[in-house]
Amino acid sequence: MMAAEQPKLIVAADAEALAQTAAERVMARIAANPSRIAICLTGGSSPKKLYQLLGSDAWREKIPWERVHWFIGDERFVPESDPFNNMAVARATFLDRSAPSGHIHPIPTTTENPDRAAEAYARELQAFYGADRPNSVRPLFDMVLMGAGPDGHTASLFPGYPEIEETERWVIGVPKANVAPFVPRVSLTLPVLASCREMLFEIAGHDKQAILTRLLNGETLPALRARSNGETVWLVDQAALPEGIRGGR
Repeated sequence: MMAAEQPKLIVAADAEALAQTAAERVMARIAANPSRIAICLTGGSSPKKLYQLLGSDAWREKIPWERVHWFIGDERFVPESDPFNNMAVARATFLDRSAPSGHIHPIPTTTENPDRAAEAYARELQAFYGADRPNSVRPLFDMVLMGAGPDGHTASLFPGYPEIEETERWVIGVPKANVAPFVPRVSLTLPVLASCREMLFEIAGHDKQAILTRLLNGETLPALRARSNGETVWLVDQAALPEGIRGGR
């Protein structure tokens, strides 16, 4: 497997500019692939402005919806009707209006437990990819969107939890979350998340300044360990930057 690159830091002026830059990078990845495209979405607060932008008329008409498949990096094990369901938020914000239903790939949350959901989603990913092991020469995803939680988690891979060390399974059940909402989760594992041409972190707001400081200092939290086999980008706004590097790029 190729060595993952160091993250590239891009600084946007504010949350709106960050969403604009993220949308441009998503569209660049889509434009670079004339065939079937796979985008792995993320949940939480980080991507909401991006999703609203992609759902706007100006951006929606640029997306070749018939070629793009939409996956999700992790899910809260709650019904689709629950406001904490990550894919349900993405669907309501921009997917359901334009994406073919067969191109939206949610993690199932009606199974017996998170482990069964993880097994089902792994089978779906492997069927889409056409192999049961990721190959760094042929990435699973064109882009993986990510965020960083206040404890340094990303997807539903929490610091100090055994799931962060998983290297064989594609998807795992997480019985207990480290942050609210304290519900079981289902998450893609680091090797599967790494199987992408670009991994794009969105880190915005003053409340992310403390965790971004820890990440920039090299603390080996899940959000630092998550790297693409291709390009890894940390897209941050000025409010999230530690004081010493304000205005940097």
